[in-house]
This record gives sequence, C-alpha cells and structure tokens, in this order.
Amino acid sequence: MDDGHAISYHALRRGTVVRSSDGVELGKVRRVEEEQRANIFDGIVLETPQGQRFLDAPEVAHIAERAVITTFPAAEADRYLAEVGSRLAKRAKNTTTARRAKRFGRGLRDRWNRR
Repeated sequence: MDDGHAISYHALRRGTVVRSSDGVELGKVRRVEEEQRANIFDGIVLETPQGQRFLDAPEVAHIAERAVITTFPAAEADRYLAEVGSRLAKRAKNTTTARRAKRFGRGLRDRWNRR
C-alpha cells in the first residue's frame, strides 16, 4: 500500500487511517495531542468502532500523508489503545445540557471565525 510521503504530526489531518503493523485498520485520526510549551508529540486520539481511544506517541512507528502505522499488531491493540474520557463524562455526553453547550460553543466559534 502506498501511504504517501512521511509528514510531521503537525500536518496530520483528521480522518487519516490508522493501521497496525500488520496492516489492519484500527480507526481514524480524530485529533493530535501535543505538549505545546515543549513542542513535543504526545499521541493521537482515534475514532474506532468501540469509541475514542488514545494512541501514545511511542507506539506510533510512522506518520504519512494517507496513513499512520503503529508499532504493534492488531491482536495487541487492546493493550496499547487506552480509552478516552471518564465514566461520568460518558454518561453526561448526551444530556440535554451537554448538547446545548456544544451548540452554543459551535455558535461562538462560528462567530469568532467570521470576524
């Protein structure tokens, strides 16, 4: 498979495929985590069929234009992919208040971008 040229984590786009070392698709990139003060790559939050998972930086073998390759095979994915969020956050995720707050935040962001 041609994954394209190697790129920096800064250029990694949302929706890029994340594959295990044996070529099995684990999920898609949701966002990149970094320590901004030190400018250090911390890891990637993935969108998987089981929900959001965190892939720590040492487990990322290669970042390319069209794919991210991990250092482990798909059989060991549960061991390396950590669940994102707390139980309380999961329960509160789809409450009426949370949906209203998200909608309000999107409105603010849209107004900020239009200024």
